[in-house]
Amino acid sequence: MEIIDVASVIAGLVILCVGGYAIVSGGVTLARKLRISSMIIGLTVVAYGTSTPELAAAILAAFNSHTELILGNIVGSNISNVGLVIGVSAVFAPLLMSRITVTKWVPIMIGVSLLVIGMSVDGEISQTDGLILIAALIGFTIYTIKSVKKQSVTDVKSISNVEGELFLSRFRIETYPKALGLVGIGIILLFFGGHFTVDGAVAIAESVGISQLVIGVVVVGIGTSLPELITSVIAIAKKQTDIGIGNIVGSNIYNILLILGVASTIVGIPISDDAFSNYYIMIAFSLVLFIGFRGYIPRPIGIGLAIAFVIYLGSLLF
Repeated sequence: MEIIDVASVIAGLVILCVGGYAIVSGGVTLARKLRISSMIIGLTVVAYGTSTPELAAAILAAFNSHTELILGNIVGSNISNVGLVIGVSAVFAPLLMSRITVTKWVPIMIGVSLLVIGMSVDGEISQTDGLILIAALIGFTIYTIKSVKKQSVTDVKSISNVEGELFLSRFRIETYPKALGLVGIGIILLFFGGHFTVDGAVAIAESVGISQLVIGVVVVGIGTSLPELITSVIAIAKKQTDIGIGNIVGSNIYNILLILGVASTIVGIPISDDAFSNYYIMIAFSLVLFIGFRGYIPRPIGIGLAIAFVIYLGSLLF
């Protein structure tokens, strides 16, 4: 493994995050100029935009036939979101969790995970499966918007994307040219960031003899989850812990429906036997969130999630 490969991955992840930030910031401003409500912006522009780093890496991996890396990125990101982001966040403070998140959004997250397992039984997530996932994404987005419109302001906040809250309250761009310029810059950064990340990750996998699935989980999946970790910590500082959990649940759903859907539409993704064990671990981490029926994720559960996540990483690497 060469230093240049590690540097390539680190630089790529940073560029991906900056590019995603630029796209969301510009997109939020454009949506505001069109007088779209903040709630709709959070559930569409921000929700899709904050998944762009993972999406860019997946698309570039698909065009280069690095299919194991795609699956590792998605599964690793979803496991990291729960084990690392929610686990570490709960260590700092118990995380409040609304009943609607537990009764509606967590089951949907687990449901789409089971859908992927069902699609994988024949040994491939085909291009047809990808189209089904994209159709499900469109249906989920429409359903989410309609559902949120029926909720009270408190419930709306509970499933809003925390990045949306931060962008809407802290980032100000006043003109169309600046907003369009940010979106354009973001797209360019995502292209180069994706190239650096994918090329470096593949090179590392080949040099150390580890499968691209493992590298996708450990390097790309965790790397693209770091922004969520930072944002959730900020949410805790602002006493908006439930928003942070809603963000994670939504992110996991979009990772499967959007990223896997688009990537598998470009190229069918072969499924190895190792993938199923990672699927089951992803669902096991998700099931822990049902502890939220008590109204919060307590600190001991956060410690347990973090420890389980470290053990999981160790099992992959050693």
